Amino acid sequence: MTVVLASNSPRRREILTTLRVPFAVDPSGADEARLPGEPAHEYVVRVASRKTLDVLGRHAEGTFVLGADTIVELDGDILGKPGDDPAQGRALLARLAGRGHEVTTAVVLGRAGLGILEAVRVTTRVFFRALEPDVIARYVELGEGRDKAGGYAVQGLASGWVERLEGSYSGVVGLPAAETVALLERHGAFEGWPR
Repeated sequence: MTVVLASNSPRRREILTTLRVPFAVDPSGADEARLPGEPAHEYVVRVASRKTLDVLGRHAEGTFVLGADTIVELDGDILGKPGDDPAQGRALLARLAGRGHEVTTAVVLGRAGLGILEAVRVTTRVFFRALEPDVIARYVELGEGRDKAGGYAVQGLASGWVERLEGSYSGVVGLPAAETVALLERHGAFEGWPR
């Protein structure tokens, strides 16, 4: 059975491909704005749920839809994507340098005609080594972290900054593999794994 991924993320597509999960892509256009005073752990689940519901409405009854959202949190602040603002990218990475931070990915499975089936939230602690300002500036210039929460890609050059990681590496990349497979299996969206 094919699962619809409510995301255009190359990283999420790569993880599902590696796991041999048959999937199609239908990116969500759901609003990702944070509500005033909304706790980070509730925000990430709400956004992943909205993405799932947005895409569910476009598919035939019985279709499974998988939505996900990833956030980086430090000192209670959610660190967003720097986009095309180099100053923002440098500021984000300067905050993370030499410290531990949390990366949380929420994965939500829904089924057209039934709605949301289950939401799973996975939090991983990531510890960066100390970074000099010139190292941060060169990284930002390369553009690798431009569209990534927290301004870095753990699977890319930024892997050279990670001293240790406590939790799910694939969750930091954007889709926790073990939890996603278990979620799909529990609801009959993916059977007979591995294959």
